[in-house]
Amino acid sequence: MQTIELGGVSVPRIGQGTWHMGEDAGQRQAEVRALREGLDLGMTLIDTAEMYAEGGAEEVVGQAIRDRRNEVYLVSKVYPHNASTKGVQAACERSLRRLGTDTIDLYLLHWRGQYPLSETVEAFERLREQGKILRWGVSNFDTDDLAELDAPACATNQVLYNPEARGIEYDLLPWQAQHNMPLMAYCPIGQGGALLHDAALQRIADKHSATPAQVALAWALRHPGVIAIPKAVNLEHLKQNAKADNVRLDEEDLAQIDAAYPSPTRKQSLQMV
Repeated sequence: MQTIELGGVSVPRIGQGTWHMGEDAGQRQAEVRALREGLDLGMTLIDTAEMYAEGGAEEVVGQAIRDRRNEVYLVSKVYPHNASTKGVQAACERSLRRLGTDTIDLYLLHWRGQYPLSETVEAFERLREQGKILRWGVSNFDTDDLAELDAPACATNQVLYNPEARGIEYDLLPWQAQHNMPLMAYCPIGQGGALLHDAALQRIADKHSATPAQVALAWALRHPGVIAIPKAVNLEHLKQNAKADNVRLDEEDLAQIDAAYPSPTRKQSLQMV
């Protein structure tokens, strides 16, 4: 699988998302199994957050990586209302307990909140000095937020990106490329499945003997600085995700996607879900 340097470590460009995991106790074993299968397939970056099922997703991840921690690049996120000096410390320690680990590889501010960025960064740096996190970054930050942050130590910005949500291409994606900051794309195959039933993506998928989900992932990965973190519980979907970086879209394919989902021609508000 293609790799990229993130926080000084080589990671796969396709990882595993965990949003909505941990919400249904009846699905827990299937979710744990899916994450472990994903590791077997080379998707060793796992992204989670204290927000997901109010810690439930972190517990699922903790169970999945219990005897495989050294294989995993682990990403989690702190709520904005916990992003104070004391709040970050306490939230991270709770996440560590749920994840069953001593260290989170990359810890993100989930989105901007009431606390000054300088206070949150200071708290992140304290965690790093303590060895509880290795690197830190942000999520749902636009260009003005990153400019205000003005922190070379910020390892990534995680944002919504797929053919239905292309606003970041106007300025945020070029800004991060210019600053050598990898962009982590959440919901890269869309929300609710509508994108995966699009006629244009289906035509392109048929041409490449692929699936629309693989086309959407390949489309995001056409930018060398992008990491995609799709969520999957179904084993076949996991295998398809892992193989998506073998799909190479040509100019005709990209033109079809542009026709169906035009690229931005002006600044747009940052989309979030």
